[in-house]
Amino acid sequence: MLASIAHRVPPRDYGPWEQVASTLAEGLVSRGHDVTLFATADSLTSARLRSTAPTGYEEDRSLDAKVHEALHIAGLFERADGFDVISNQFDFLPLAFSRLTSTPVVTTIHGFSSERILPVFRAYDDIGHYVAISDADRHPDLTYAATIHHGIELDGFSLGAGDGGYLLFLGRIHPHKGTATAIEVARRAGLPLVIAGIVQDESYFREQVEPHVDGRSVTYVGSVGPTERDRLLGGAVALLHLIAFDEPFGLSVVESLVTGTPVVAYRRGSMPEIVRPGVSGALVDGVDEAVTAVADVGALDRAACRADAVARFSADRMVDDYARLFARLTG
Repeated sequence: MLASIAHRVPPRDYGPWEQVASTLAEGLVSRGHDVTLFATADSLTSARLRSTAPTGYEEDRSLDAKVHEALHIAGLFERADGFDVISNQFDFLPLAFSRLTSTPVVTTIHGFSSERILPVFRAYDDIGHYVAISDADRHPDLTYAATIHHGIELDGFSLGAGDGGYLLFLGRIHPHKGTATAIEVARRAGLPLVIAGIVQDESYFREQVEPHVDGRSVTYVGSVGPTERDRLLGGAVALLHLIAFDEPFGLSVVESLVTGTPVVAYRRGSMPEIVRPGVSGALVDGVDEAVTAVADVGALDRAACRADAVARFSADRMVDDYARLFARLTG
């Protein structure tokens, strides 16, 4: 398994690609598979760890990302013939090596950062064994082996009562994620908003978010660890996920649903595949609808919301889906 080396596996805070690689590797090991994980040297795993980068290049800016990515990918493909299957959780660059081995390379496409990377996926479409993380993110030019939704480990999430009296924004603070929109919806709904996550766009935070942070109507708590995340999610009336792009998936959305906290999300990208209106939240098309939905979702059965999410987005389900795909390609 080739993980991203932007962050450690599993990530200390932000790092969705690394989290998926960790969950999948650990799940396969627990099922008795012999897994070698190519990740940073400080990664924590029960798989066999191979590494060239000491830590994530986003965590130590003295590391040259291109240099370490080149060494990282080469480290796997120099040993490629010793594996039954390669799970590429990295991105498009490893595809350039995929014709140099007869070992199947299964590439999970964690979204398209730009249309400019599509030529690489097109060039290896005949052997790529591509996995989409949602049907919404499938590109019409590509052939896919499967759509496999992400899954999460359920042990870190408990059913919450939603009795905190606040709305929650959880994720990276960036225009794409709609942090400022969440502030507006919370204000109009008459509820305080708690914001948790890393600041990915400093100017956006400084100009559109920070001026509203007063510790009462809007509170910013920074990046949170697993225990605090579970507490914040479980106490929220609802999670606001008012995205400004077609998001391929939303791990924070699934995490919220597993605590029983409904999600009010814009009807974009993968959200219609994750949020079930009337069961686990509401899909809306604007601020006015979002404000109305905040009042409505409070009446949803939180236990039913959690049960639905557990059935569809557990780590076990995800690992089983990948194991079946790997078996089909190597059988």
